Parts: sequence; structure tokens; C-alpha cells
Amino acid sequence: MIKPHGADHLNPLYVLDDTQRKELEQEAKSLPSIIISSAAAANAVMLGGGYFTPLTGFMNKADAISTSVSMKTNNGLFWPVPIINVIKDPASIKGAKRIALKDPNVAGNPVIAVQDVEAIEEFSQEDMKLMTEKIFRTHDDKHPGVAAFNSVGNFVISGPIKVLNFSYFEKEFPDTYRTAYQIRESMQKLGWNKIVAFQTRNPMHRAHEELCRMAQDALKTDGILIHMLLGKLKEGDIPADVRDACIRKMVEDYFPANTVLITGYGFDMLYAGPREAVLHAVFRQNCGCTHFIIGRDHAGVGDYYGPFDAQTIFSEEVPKGALQIEIFEADHTAWSKKLNRVVMMRDVPDHSKEDFVLLSGTKVREMLGNGIAPPAEFTRPEVAKILMEYYKIHK
Repeated sequence: MIKPHGADHLNPLYVLDDTQRKELEQEAKSLPSIIISSAAAANAVMLGGGYFTPLTGFMNKADAISTSVSMKTNNGLFWPVPIINVIKDPASIKGAKRIALKDPNVAGNPVIAVQDVEAIEEFSQEDMKLMTEKIFRTHDDKHPGVAAFNSVGNFVISGPIKVLNFSYFEKEFPDTYRTAYQIRESMQKLGWNKIVAFQTRNPMHRAHEELCRMAQDALKTDGILIHMLLGKLKEGDIPADVRDACIRKMVEDYFPANTVLITGYGFDMLYAGPREAVLHAVFRQNCGCTHFIIGRDHAGVGDYYGPFDAQTIFSEEVPKGALQIEIFEADHTAWSKKLNRVVMMRDVPDHSKEDFVLLSGTKVREMLGNGIAPPAEFTRPEVAKILMEYYKIHK
């Protein structure tokens, strides 16, 4: 395994000591409080789990703008997107030096973290426009990430935080949600040193499954970390519990024992394409992974990014040596009718479009909704069965 980003050891901000945590929970009851955005709550969860090492809390205005523009903080730390707590109205916490942050995603809005307030600053319209352009490469409010980023307000509260819980992720996904330090511990127990990570926000079809195998074989890794996003997605995406069931079934039936770790992390999807791909690489390094698969349209949405922009950002914009983790660049993968196996399209220049089993997402959803399993070359039958059950209810 490799060192965390920017540090010798992970820096999880979750208060592990039970006594200290209970004292903080008690103190939080008397503190000025705010219900934060889902994005800020997800940031707190990631900070708590050590995923955002070496950060100690929420960024200030200067660091937020600097990371947006140049992918580094004012003190020179490489970081691809701002990690911020933004609200619409700071009146209720004016003058406070310490505040309780309440979770918007759990009934009753329990306190998720306590924050020391270093500053409350306001982003101007020009600031918001600049950050949006740099992070998302568009201002289009039809882009789900742009819409979310610009809907939470423009007052940024900076300062270190102490995290008291992991929101709904531990309770709703007890077998899947893991912190970065728990993932490192699991890898150490398995004796893994060289690990390739695969990011997913979807069920894994045959092409994804084979892509993991291709990467493992090419890199000669000890294991594969399948690491799924468990937070909020855009409307129409398949819920995390269904994806989880699909992936577990696929691994159980088609991978050797102890070669794959199935885990999830608590974060809301940004749909920021290249910038989000770099963030994904940062926190996979913090998990201990040595390699990370970046495929076609990684973390993208619609037609906002080129199919391989999430790969070229690493060679064109990420400074050499900024990250220890290495990128495994993958092409679009599909079943070859000629070769009777899944291939990367770049590896078979003699193929035409008709030589592949290709189905659009719309077509697959239509088939599943009608109780028709996609071809076995596209989706494992066991996975298709789980998806058909879901679509039967959610047509």
C-alpha cells in the first residue's frame, strides 16, 4: 500500500474515543446550530472517514477559489475541488466561535459534526461563476452538479471540524459502508500491497466486470477494490441498495474468494467529470490503493465532457508527483462477437460497430422494465434478475 495524500498517516476527523464523542455530543446541544447542505454533510462524512486526508476541516474562501482555479490550496497542497460548508444565511451563527452542524439527510436533523468557526465569508456572483466554470467546465444549470453547487448559498464557513457520526451510511449500508482507515485495515489483513480500485455509481455489467479483470491481470495486483458511491445521485439513477446487491452477486459468482473487496463511501455525486476523477484518485490513494481505473466518461453526465477528458487531465493538468496513485487508462469495453469475449475497443481495430454487443442505457432499462433480461454477453443473468425485480416495481 502507498502513503495517504500529503501525509504519512491518515487523518480521520471522526472522534473515535467514546467518552470524548459523548462529551462533544452533549456540548453540541448548547451550541448555535445550522442545518447544513447535503453536500456539506457528505464532505463531513468523507473528512470523518479519513478520505480527505490531510484536510482538517472546511476550506475558507481563498482556498476554495484557489483549488477551483489551480487545484491547490494557498499553502500549496494539491487538491482538485473545494471542500466547503456553504449556507444561504449566517445570521443564526453570527459571532459564534463554535457551532453544531446538523444533518439534513437524517430524520430529526441530528448533529453530524462540531465546527470551530475561523471565518464566515461571502462568495460574490463572480466568485461563484468562476468556481462553477473551473470545476464543472460549464455554467449550464441543467447540469446536475452545477445546479446543486449553486443552490446551497454563497456564505462559506471555514474551520476545523470534529465528526460525531457517519450520517445514514453506517445504518443503511452496514455491510458496505467503510471508512478509508477500515479499508486499509482490511487490505492489510488480506496481505494486499498492490491494489487497483474501481469506481462505480451503477450496477456492474459484464464489461465492467471484465475491465476489473483486465486491470488486475495487466498490473499484477493482489486485489481489486470495488468502491461504490452510496450518496445522492441524479433522478433516474439506480439506488445504492440495488447496485450493492448486483455487485455482491457478481463477485460471489464470478470472482475467486479474497480477490475483491466490495465497499462503499458516503458522498454525493458531483458529476464533475475530469475534476471529480482527480478527487476519486486522491481518496483512493488515501484508501491505500496503488492504481485506479479511469474509463470512458468517468464521473460525467450528458455531453458536457469529452469521452476521455477524465484521463487527459492527469497528464495535462495534474502536476507530476502530485499523486502517488497511478492511473490505469481504460477504453470503452464491450463483448466482441468475433472473439467471443469482452475486449477494449482500442485493442481490436479490425472490428466494426456491428461486431460488438452494444446496448444503450435507455434500451437496457426498457428491456429490464419489460421483464426481459439483456443478453448474457452484456449482463450476467444473476445480475439481470435483481435489476428486473427492481424495474418491475419502479417502471
